[in-house]
Amino acid sequence: MFLISFVSFALFAPLRESFYCFSAKTAKHIVSIMKIIFILSTVLFASLFASAQVKPVVKPTPTPATTAQPAKSSPAYAEVLFKKTELSAELENLLMEYTEDYPAVKELRFELGLLQKDLEKLLAISDASKLSLALGKLMVRRTELAADVWNLQRQYADEHPDVKRAKRKVEVFEQAIKEILP
Repeated sequence: MFLISFVSFALFAPLRESFYCFSAKTAKHIVSIMKIIFILSTVLFASLFASAQVKPVVKPTPTPATTAQPAKSSPAYAEVLFKKTELSAELENLLMEYTEDYPAVKELRFELGLLQKDLEKLLAISDASKLSLALGKLMVRRTELAADVWNLQRQYADEHPDVKRAKRKVEVFEQAIKEILP
C-alpha cells in the first residue's frame, strides 16, 4: 500500500500544482479520484497479465472404454437394451410376490442372460455401421424364441415336434444374424 501511495504521490505531484485554480477541497477530490483510477487500472493490468499466464488445458486421449461408444449409440444396442430393461422391470415386479423358483422368474432370468450376452457381442463389434435397428430386432426376437425353446424343453423331450419346430425358428434367426455379423 505504501508503494502505491508513493507512486501516486510521485505521479500526481506535478498535477497538484496545476490545480491551484481550483479550491483546495476540489483539488483534493480530483487527486483522490485520480488515485482511485490509478489503483483500478493497476489491478486491471495485473489481472490481465495473470490471466495471460494460464496454461492451456490439454484434452485427455481417448481410452479403450470410450472407443465402445459408437456401439452403445447404435440402434441395435438400443433395441436390445430396451428389451432387457423391460424384462428387468417385469422381473422386479414378479420378485415382489414370488420367489426365484417361480417359473416366470426363471424364464425372465434366462432371457436376461441371453440379452446380456447379445449386448456384449454388440460392444465387441468394431464396425458400428452394421449395428442397425433390424439387427437389434432380430436379436430380441431370437432371444424370445430361445426362451420358448427353453420352456418347451422343460416340458417335453428334444424329439417332440413342438421342440423341433421351435429350435428351427431359433436357427433361422441365428442365420439371419450371422449374415449381418459374420
